[in-house]
Amino acid sequence: MAKLFLYNTLTRRKEEFKPLKDKVVTFYQCGPTVYWTQHIGNMRAMVLADLMVRSLEYLGHEVHFVRNYTDVGHMTSDEDEGEDKMEKTAKQEKISPDQVAEKYIEIFERDVKELNCQEPWKKPKATDYIKEMQKLVQILLNKGFAYSTDLAVYFDITKVKDYTKLSGQDLAKNISDAGKGEISDPSKKHSADFALWFFKAGAHKNALQSWSSPFQSPLVENGQGFPGWHIECSAMSKKLLGNTIDIHMGGVEHIPVHHTNEIAQSEAANGVKFVNYWLHNEHLTVDGGKMAKSAGTSYSLQEIKDKGFDPLALRFLFLQAHYRSKQNFTWKALQAAQNGLNHLRDKIVHDLNGLLEEGLNTDLDKYINSRPLLRQHLDFFSGAISDDFNIPEALAIFHSFLGADDRSCFDLEAPMDKLAFIMKTDKILGLGLDKIKVEKIPEKINNLAKNRQQARENKDWKESDDLRDEITKLGWIIEDNKKGYKLKKK
Repeated sequence: MAKLFLYNTLTRRKEEFKPLKDKVVTFYQCGPTVYWTQHIGNMRAMVLADLMVRSLEYLGHEVHFVRNYTDVGHMTSDEDEGEDKMEKTAKQEKISPDQVAEKYIEIFERDVKELNCQEPWKKPKATDYIKEMQKLVQILLNKGFAYSTDLAVYFDITKVKDYTKLSGQDLAKNISDAGKGEISDPSKKHSADFALWFFKAGAHKNALQSWSSPFQSPLVENGQGFPGWHIECSAMSKKLLGNTIDIHMGGVEHIPVHHTNEIAQSEAANGVKFVNYWLHNEHLTVDGGKMAKSAGTSYSLQEIKDKGFDPLALRFLFLQAHYRSKQNFTWKALQAAQNGLNHLRDKIVHDLNGLLEEGLNTDLDKYINSRPLLRQHLDFFSGAISDDFNIPEALAIFHSFLGADDRSCFDLEAPMDKLAFIMKTDKILGLGLDKIKVEKIPEKINNLAKNRQQARENKDWKESDDLRDEITKLGWIIEDNKKGYKLKKK
C-alpha cells in the first residue's frame, strides 16, 4: 500500500503521515455550532472529513474520529465579541438553548446521513464537558497562562512562544492595542487575549446558559458563567483522544483565531504538542461569491432536495474538487452532477445487471489479488488518495476503469472486475453504488423489446414505433445505443 502524504498547515508542506499508534488514527474535526440549519458549505466540510476517514480506513487504519457539537459559548464574532449564537436563536424562536440544540442537531444528523457520511466514533456536545473545561482552565491559571477579571478568565497570549505559528501572522498586528484593553472589559490585558470562561456579568449578566465554577468574580456567586468557544474543543479532544492527536481538521476560517487559540491553550496546559497534522478545507462559493443569507445563497440541503435533486448528487459534486481548493456551487453544476450520477447508475445497471443481482460470491480481496489489471487500477486509485486525499484524481481513475470497453480487460472476467472495482472504491466515494437495486425486467417487456429490435433491423419503423409505445404504456423506457438497446423503469 502506498505511503500517505498530507499537507500540514502548520509546516506548510506535504509530510509523510505517521500516526502516533500504528494503524490507529486519532482525528478531531470542529463540528457545527447548532444554532441554525447548516448550509451546504458546512455540509461540504462534513463530506470532506468523511472522505478522509473512509480513505484512512481503506488504507488499513482504525480511525477514532471525533466531531463535536458546539451548543454554548460561540459568539457572533469568533473573537469573543457579540451575543452567544445559541442564545440569539433561543430568543428569536422563543425556545430554550437546549431545545435549539436538539432541533438543529436533529436536522444536521438527518442531512449528514442523507449525504451518506459515516457515523463518527464520538460526537460530543460541549455542554456535556463543562467540568473538563473548568479543569483545563484551572490548570492554565495555576501555570500562570491565564488571569481573571471581574468579567472573565482570559488566556494571556504573551506567555506563549510562537502564538501565531499556525497562521504565520505578525504578532504585533494581532495585538494592535496591546495593554489598552477592550471596551467590553477594561481589565483585559491585551486585545488578542481570549476568554476561557465568561462570568455571568456585564454583557452576559442575563446569559441563558450558566454553570457554577471554581473561578472568582465579585460580580457573581459561585463563579457562575459559561465557557469560551476555544476551550471547548481543547477539553473534548483531550478527554476523548488524549493530549496529542494525529489529525485536526477544520475550515480555513479557523486558522487565525480558533485553531491558533486551541494550540496555545492545549500546549500550555498539557506541556506537549497538541496536533501533529493540521488539515484545513477551503470554502464553497456560490455563483463565484460568498454564501450569504441576505443574498439568499446560503442554501440548505433541504432546499437542494426541494428542487428535486438527490442529496448524493451534491456529494458527487463535492468529490470533484480537492479539499484544499475552493469549489464553486451553481445550479447548473449540480444538475451536471445529478446527470453524471444518474448516468453512472444506469451504466452499472446496464453493464452489470446480472452480477448486481448475484453479487460477488467470493472473497473480495482474494479476487482482486488474482486479477492483475484490476489490482493495477486499484493501486492507481490508492496512489491518488494517498497524495493528500486527492479524491478528484481518484474519481478520474474510477471513471476511466468503468468506462473502458470490456475488451481492454482482455478476458471474459471484465464485468466481474468492474463489480469488484465498484465494491472496493465506493467504500471511499460513498455513492452507494454497491447497493443499487436492479429492477427485474418482466419477460413480456423483454420480448417486446426483442421484437422491436428485430423490427428496427428490418427497417419496419411503424412496427418499431408501435412496440416502443406499448413498452412505454407498460411503465418502461427503451433507449437505443450502439450495442442495441437498454430498458429502464419509468
